[in-house]
Amino acid sequence: MRMRTKTRRRRGRGAARASAALLAATCATAAALGTVAVGAPAARAADGGAGQAFTISDPRITESSGLAASPAHPGVYWTHNDSDDGPYVYAVDSQGRTVATVTLRGIEPRDVEAISIGPDGRVYVGDIGDNLGGKWPEVWIYAFAEPAELRDQTVDVVRYRVRYEDGPRDAEALMVHPVTGRAYIASKKQGGGGLYQGPEKLSTAGVNTFRRIGDVSWVTDGAFSPDGTRLVLRGYFGATLYRWQDGAPTEIGPLSTPFQGQGESVTFTADGRALLYGSEGRNSPVWRSPLDGRQLPDTVKPLPSQAPSSSAAAPPSGAAAPGGSAGSSSSPPSSGGPSDRALGVLFLLAVVGAVFGLRKKRRSG
Repeated sequence: MRMRTKTRRRRGRGAARASAALLAATCATAAALGTVAVGAPAARAADGGAGQAFTISDPRITESSGLAASPAHPGVYWTHNDSDDGPYVYAVDSQGRTVATVTLRGIEPRDVEAISIGPDGRVYVGDIGDNLGGKWPEVWIYAFAEPAELRDQTVDVVRYRVRYEDGPRDAEALMVHPVTGRAYIASKKQGGGGLYQGPEKLSTAGVNTFRRIGDVSWVTDGAFSPDGTRLVLRGYFGATLYRWQDGAPTEIGPLSTPFQGQGESVTFTADGRALLYGSEGRNSPVWRSPLDGRQLPDTVKPLPSQAPSSSAAAPPSGAAAPGGSAGSSSSPPSSGGPSDRALGVLFLLAVVGAVFGLRKKRRSG
């Protein structure tokens, strides 16, 4: 009996030590992941580099779900809350301060998820979310002229009725092409969503039917580059860049994205040289990620200080893009090796495996 008790104690102490080691290793790895997955220092981005651009400080903005760079007001970005707010759109400057609150007259939004700016100088707001998983028979897009003066004001809006040709669905990404003015929506689905194209011109006379033109992964927001030659679609944990030509996307490759609690928004900067990534939450940070090489829009030239990107390598074979065919995609703009996040996950799995192996060895001994 004493022997059994003693053995149990040894096993208990061994298990406790192994568990403690596992906990410590996991915490350390998680901390490391939290550092490397961001891909940029916590300090404010300077000289056009990567890093935190600003923090949305307005206490009213707790669920920033969309982001659009203003072409009329340099350094200003339009955003909005998710559901349960009201008919409000906010203009935020490059310091994260709200410089204007715009109230949409006569609108009772249901689930606002996206925002985009068209070539007609109007701001398009996508009331396209569907928390019931695709039950609403129709959703709406609101449009209003971007104010020439940034101040609190109430504006008139145009409401467009929207339906999908293949039935209701949940969506969080609305992109208005900056040259053609055509609207696109990316649906949100765990098993893979779709990219939908609206009519050549939205109409208030009836329902605007959006038809599916390609398959996409889980998407929480998207944006066209200012010249319309690039499209970015992001999800909670990553983003993909596409070349946009003749009304169709061809995949360029995955992008390095910041690690955010709930990545909900993305936009190109007004000069097209970088992407800004936003997240929900109070005092949510907005991160800047520069582009280079093939990532840059066609009308944007690389800076002299930028080294040649490895994205200039030959395109991978067999890759397929939404609306395209296998083998038509360009090479990914990343370094070509596994991402920091992937390496971190592999390291964490290795640590867990090693610790459990130690526990097994102690028990067998």
